[in-house]
Amino acid sequence: MDPVRNPYAPGAGQRPPELAGRGRELEVFDVVLERVARSRPERSLVLTGLRGVGKTVLLNTLRSQAIGRLWGTGKIEARPDQSLRRPVAAALHMAIRELAPHHRAPDRIDEFLGVLKAFALRANPPAGGRSSAPRLRDRWQPGIDVPAATGRADSGDIEIDLVELFTDAASVATDVGTGVALFIDEMQDLGAADVSALCAACHELSQLGAPLIVVGAGLPHLPAVLSAAKSYSERLFRYQRIDRLDRIAADRALCAPAEREDVAYEPKALDLLYEKSGGYPYFVQAYGKATWDHAPRSPITAADVRVAAPEAEAELAVGFFGSRFERATPAEREYMRAMAALSHVEDSSSDDLDAAVPTADVARSLGRKPASLSPARDALIKKGLIYSGERGTVAFTVPHFGRYLRTQPG
Repeated sequence: MDPVRNPYAPGAGQRPPELAGRGRELEVFDVVLERVARSRPERSLVLTGLRGVGKTVLLNTLRSQAIGRLWGTGKIEARPDQSLRRPVAAALHMAIRELAPHHRAPDRIDEFLGVLKAFALRANPPAGGRSSAPRLRDRWQPGIDVPAATGRADSGDIEIDLVELFTDAASVATDVGTGVALFIDEMQDLGAADVSALCAACHELSQLGAPLIVVGAGLPHLPAVLSAAKSYSERLFRYQRIDRLDRIAADRALCAPAEREDVAYEPKALDLLYEKSGGYPYFVQAYGKATWDHAPRSPITAADVRVAAPEAEAELAVGFFGSRFERATPAEREYMRAMAALSHVEDSSSDDLDAAVPTADVARSLGRKPASLSPARDALIKKGLIYSGERGTVAFTVPHFGRYLRTQPG
């Protein structure tokens, strides 16, 4: 098989050659866009799922749908150590620039950009005083060539300012007869104040019927993060769980790109590939790529998969599992190893997804008091390695991570 023609793409956020199994999500978003275009009430959207299920790919595809309808769009990736102001300002600047050529009143665009600049500049420390003197790298300018407005989105209170900014951006979109969509990846990493502000802004927009929506993506505990910020967030967003592919979709993800290269799979090869990948899109691409490179000819056989599997697993061990494990401290690794052992016991009938385990059981297995393990647990949650889906339990954010840890020397 010619490796140059290998169609599979196991990259972070890289769109696979065949986006299989996500038709329902794309249809739902088409309905959202159409309803907003017709001034119908609609909620913002939140995608949740484990790592490797293709949330970022889907987020980018939804953005393409919005662009295809001439919406203004912007995208950010949340980080735990970063305020929402700068990335949101940059994203909305991009969105309004996309709408500007269709607006009949350039002064109206400049008026919004003045508000946007005022909002953005509040990210800088205030002038005056020793503690407020910013270092050079903090003296940030948003690159907007209009004077900053005053009295709008510049109070310094992120909740007040974000509501005003989103309202004004939606007003510009209304003038053009379209909408604005802000896409936020890794949404669970937003700070508590920013999450609260975002919920408040979305709430205000939904009451006004304004044509601006937020589309967020994050780990399975993201709904709990939003609910902790605002109790009404449970009704504020449309939640969609993004899971692994079923057998039909996983086969299509492998076979459709291969068919375009005049290559076929034997049924037993597809059986083994699904067993190895568990239907997780990233793993489907990783095993598919390795199998293609090792197969001598078409059709690809189960024997080809068995020969190629160690290479795919070695690559996953380094790039997908190992890189995450290396980020953990010794205490955090000890915590995860205990989780891995317990999840295997809890879910011994399956070699697929590691079950959630009670934090009390983790403490008991390590001979420690639960309170003494709280720093390790909280740090692992902050690093995005584990999550707490239900009170008193923890689970891995990465599929098959427990299985990986159980194969590693202690």
